[in-house]
Amino acid sequence: MCENHHNDCIDFNKTAGLGECDSVEVTPVTTPAGTVTLRVPVTLAERTVTTNLSANINFPDPVLEIKDIKKRVKIVQCSLLLDPVVGTQNPFDLSPGTLILRGFVRKNIQYATPIRDSSGSCVSSNLKSLTVDVPFECVTTIPQDEFLSPPQRPQLNSRAEFDFFRSQNLGMGFPEKDHLLSSDLSQFHQSSTGFYNQFPTCEIISHNILEWDEAVDRQPLPGNAPFEEGTFQRIVEKMILRFTIKVLQNQQVRVTALP
Repeated sequence: MCENHHNDCIDFNKTAGLGECDSVEVTPVTTPAGTVTLRVPVTLAERTVTTNLSANINFPDPVLEIKDIKKRVKIVQCSLLLDPVVGTQNPFDLSPGTLILRGFVRKNIQYATPIRDSSGSCVSSNLKSLTVDVPFECVTTIPQDEFLSPPQRPQLNSRAEFDFFRSQNLGMGFPEKDHLLSSDLSQFHQSSTGFYNQFPTCEIISHNILEWDEAVDRQPLPGNAPFEEGTFQRIVEKMILRFTIKVLQNQQVRVTALP
């Protein structure tokens, strides 16, 4: 039993060491040679998407100047919509695809805000930051001849009803030899088929942002501050966003395994 008033039985900084380990090569277990079927992500397309953004950004403090802006693109929806196949149609027959995109540009704005009552010839300031998400949403079409590999289009689910013949007495007011010849309304019969299709996914590869920010409420500093110094709390932002994405889909691929 370890008796330690600090509940630290082992101090790894003193008793554990980092040394060199030995390693040897291991022969991996592989699939026997021949034709095998793999389920792997197949690259359907790589697209560079361009969209335009505009936003009004309000700062919680007066801004003397912007020191830096760090940006990151966040995509929260990337859906490739394909026309479904009907009946025995080949699911790999090419057709245009519609790519629906939605996301944000995360901006971390580092700025200087003047210290209160700073109105002399030397302006003191504090560094602060503001983080905002600027949203975007757009739709683009992938022509059928621009797919790198054909996507597997979804198959339609189907439902079909069927009935059974039933002969029933007509009751009073009808001849005894006559009967109601129809299906049974008290029963319901159906055959349904459902397919669990593979939905395409996306990966972002790179982005490029061209932005233009302009203050719209800049006022000069009071007192004896240098004449060109001023503060603002609102900017209008225009942005051209370009990003490259890879569209993938899990498909079964037949390959030849080497011995």
